[in-house]
Amino acid sequence: MDHRDWAPEDVDINRPSAARIYDYLLGGSHNFAVDREAAKQALTYMPDIAVHARANRAFLYRAVRYLVDAGVRQFLDIGSGVPTVGNVHEVAQRIDPTARVVYVDIDPVAVAHSRAILAGNDRATVIQEDLRRPDAILDHPDLRAMLDFDKPIALLLVAILHAMPNEVDPHQIVARLTSQFVPGSHLVISHGTADGLAVPAGFDSLTKRIEYPLTLRGHAEVCRFFEGFELVEPGVVYVPQWRPEDPDDVGEHPERSGQYAGVGRKP
Repeated sequence: MDHRDWAPEDVDINRPSAARIYDYLLGGSHNFAVDREAAKQALTYMPDIAVHARANRAFLYRAVRYLVDAGVRQFLDIGSGVPTVGNVHEVAQRIDPTARVVYVDIDPVAVAHSRAILAGNDRATVIQEDLRRPDAILDHPDLRAMLDFDKPIALLLVAILHAMPNEVDPHQIVARLTSQFVPGSHLVISHGTADGLAVPAGFDSLTKRIEYPLTLRGHAEVCRFFEGFELVEPGVVYVPQWRPEDPDDVGEHPERSGQYAGVGRKP
């Protein structure tokens, strides 16, 4: 058995979780043997996957700082994962302590650990819900108590939409989630892609072991998520290319990040 005292008793430790695999790749400790095994197998197919995870986390950090500078003080982070250094509330509240954050995740370990970290923080909360149930998220009493829909909100969908298959119509889910947003609200997305990459044989079968297999999408499909929003410069680009702090961070082959990223503003 590989059950830790920080994990809920009913958590399934026999099937890898995307949130816990991501935690492992970022150097976290809130994962199980099955997650570590899946991550190590993924590394054999894509040796740079841990670097990609860190690049994605760095994008989240840059995007939140941009949003706070743009005047946004409310954040809805869906698919927030297992908390680690540089969480949304840490970045936003460091700049403005009045910033409010709602985290949403389906993984019980991610939610339990988030609750422990947020204890005593009356401007941040976490709820356990499924991205495939946008109305349940929007109508959740804890979310409604924290966020004011008469003011701009930033919706963060970072490394989560590629866990939504086409059958659930993820574009419609995003449209529903943002349907009540007022002008000045923002949408932040990073999304896995195979553009510019040769996906190794066997990678698809590996991702099918995870609770939510990956659906990689091309540039046009990722751009579609921003319908109704005006893209912030530089638009939808590879993750390292989105407003890098140092030009050297982009590297010679940004496509190897395997992820697109973008930020849009509702006019």
